[in-house]
Amino acid sequence: MIPRVHKRGTRTIGLLYYLYGPGTHEEHIDPHLVAAWDSLAPDPGRDPDATHQALQQLLDLPVDSVALSRRPAKHVWHLSVRAAPEDPVLSDEQWADIARRMVSATGIAPDDGRPGCRWAAVRHADDHIHIIATLVREDGRKPRLHNDAARSQAEARQIEIDYGLRRLDTGDGTAAQRPTSAERHKAERQGRERTAREELRETVRRAVAGTQSEEEFFGSLAAAGLLVRTRVAPSGDLLGYKVALPDDRNKDGEPVFYPGARLAPDLSLPRIRERWTAMASPGQDSEGVTSDAPLRSVPGPASARRAATTAAWQAVLVFDDGDDGVISAHIAAAGEFLDALAKTSAAHTRKQLGEAASAFERASRSHVRAARGHDRALRQAARDLVHGGPALGRGEDGASTAMLIDMVIFLVTAAAAWHGRKEHAQQAAAALQAAEHLRAAYQAAAGHPMAILHQRGRLLPPALQRRHAVVLREAVPELAEQVLAEAGWPALASTLADAEAAGHDPAELLVQATGRRELDTASSVSDVLVWRLRRLAGLPADASAMPLHGNSSAQPPRSHTNGPVSTRRDGRNRTR
Repeated sequence: MIPRVHKRGTRTIGLLYYLYGPGTHEEHIDPHLVAAWDSLAPDPGRDPDATHQALQQLLDLPVDSVALSRRPAKHVWHLSVRAAPEDPVLSDEQWADIARRMVSATGIAPDDGRPGCRWAAVRHADDHIHIIATLVREDGRKPRLHNDAARSQAEARQIEIDYGLRRLDTGDGTAAQRPTSAERHKAERQGRERTAREELRETVRRAVAGTQSEEEFFGSLAAAGLLVRTRVAPSGDLLGYKVALPDDRNKDGEPVFYPGARLAPDLSLPRIRERWTAMASPGQDSEGVTSDAPLRSVPGPASARRAATTAAWQAVLVFDDGDDGVISAHIAAAGEFLDALAKTSAAHTRKQLGEAASAFERASRSHVRAARGHDRALRQAARDLVHGGPALGRGEDGASTAMLIDMVIFLVTAAAAWHGRKEHAQQAAAALQAAEHLRAAYQAAAGHPMAILHQRGRLLPPALQRRHAVVLREAVPELAEQVLAEAGWPALASTLADAEAAGHDPAELLVQATGRRELDTASSVSDVLVWRLRRLAGLPADASAMPLHGNSSAQPPRSHTNGPVSTRRDGRNRTR
């Protein structure tokens, strides 16, 4: 149940004409009264003798009865109440009850015997009603409407319980604006799966990912095929922008433009500039180290994904002891990070990664003010992903995509837990939904590289398999039996053998990999350890070209210089 208090108005007759009219796009079907302050109130929709003017005059009577000095400047109050798409169609009697509960809860017409305002509830579609009221009570006083929007939300939650409807989470005012009824009906008539507003929001969000200037941003919008208009001050300064789909036209054949701020709060030009400011000026990385290094170029998608995996891991660590402002900044940056990942994904992971980015969009905003600059590493990783180019989904870039998605699942899960602690219900739910899409994307990305590791693990000499099982039990006894029982153990055994052949101490790597948080949320601990160990040891994510171990001809693989630091058996350090 979704209530929305609209802006107050000055013309009762104007709103009545809209409510009883055909609608902007002929979407109003059988408009009629379901409830009112008086059961004998005229209904222009069903009573042939009733008129809009008659209902308007009755609604306005208390307003007209007081002196001009006591009349509200805007006396027309308007509330719409919409059922969730999966809710059953409610009867007129049920909507009438809902209307009475709403006007009582908001203070329009209290049900405790105190004087109330005149109101009427009009239904012109199956899934919602509109309530119109005039803001002078029958005793000539103004109603007490403080916090009416929040009170309507609280009543909606109780209505959902009483009627067995879908339970929605109460918002905090940071969500993107929902499509209007007219926009939804227009999309249905045109055969679109989404409204123009929703399609534009996603396109602009993807376009801004990885950019660091107005030139890059507007070039990305144009490359995405959008029509763009900018608003320029007399001084020549750019004040804002708006976008339109080329095939979304109004009745006069003109494109329908939406300002960035009307798509989502963080898509206004000033909010987008905040991202660029944080990237362009010196800041602190996620571990508190000040950096003013120039932005680097990225040689390819595999390297970009390995670097992004490290950035995501560092961001996860922030949730352990970072303050709320720093955590909020990392969550906002994670939204851009996911957009960049979806934007550059291969075909077999593109849909689920896109769904994950769309879901996480709601989780990326809250009222906790972000401490800009601390999220620089994560935003740089998003830029690297975009400039590194799209992944082909096979070989090293395909396997490194699986490694990255595995890490991003933990980042998104950490964000969900933080939102939950802060009682940000909608954001927590959105992050958990994003995590489910990421798990599906991981299964698609990890199938081939993990199959190679499984096969290599099964080909290890039995003595070597047993030795690594002993290493596992000694290094992480609390996890060993669970890991050994998992289907992914052969892949982990193969990775331990690869790490040892590269000169690392497998036991030490295991301690490093398990000494951090978030293993308790993993569906497969062995899978997680495979990717953590391969990242820590700088091993190729794709093991298909690596030699098998356990015979004299096996040679250690060439080290990769973009892996994290870990200690080799010879005491020297490898590069992160």
